[in-house]
Amino acid sequence: MKRVIALIVAILFVFAVSSVAIAQEKPAAKPAEPAKPAAKPAEPAKPAAKPADAPKAEKKADDKKAEKAKVKQVTGEVAAVDAAANSITVKGKKAEVKMSADAKLLADVKVGDKVVAKYTVQDGKNVAKSIKKAAAKADKPKAEKPKADAKPAAKPAEPAKPAEPAKPAAKPAEPAKKP
Repeated sequence: MKRVIALIVAILFVFAVSSVAIAQEKPAAKPAEPAKPAAKPAEPAKPAAKPADAPKAEKKADDKKAEKAKVKQVTGEVAAVDAAANSITVKGKKAEVKMSADAKLLADVKVGDKVVAKYTVQDGKNVAKSIKKAAAKADKPKAEKPKADAKPAAKPAEPAKPAEPAKPAAKPAEPAKKP
């Protein structure tokens, strides 16, 4: 009888431990979906374009590349300005970004200025689109200053006095004596 009870307890223990382990397992990743058939059949080959059409095709490709080029932004301090090479280096929170820029963009920028520079990557090089000086601490709201016409307190308020302990109750008056 003891063996039967010990066997049942052992089986219940194994079941309890395994159910907890199964509950903690992450679900298996979904299997990859089978390839979908092509929506359009392949188009037949087109005849070779005329030589005059070739530049137009190149311009369209360049326009598409320009549309795909994302404008990036870096905010930070100007680390270096090279007017001869028309380049600027901005030290942002994550990294230093070196970019080429027009002389117009570099005219008012000095080393140490806080700037917001927008640029794109063209042919592996960063090209500045705009460089603006950042407003000094304009992003953080300032705490309210006390009004000038408010009078300062003459002296600080005193702390409240502690309550006095309760007085013992007065003895009840003695009954009047009868004459």
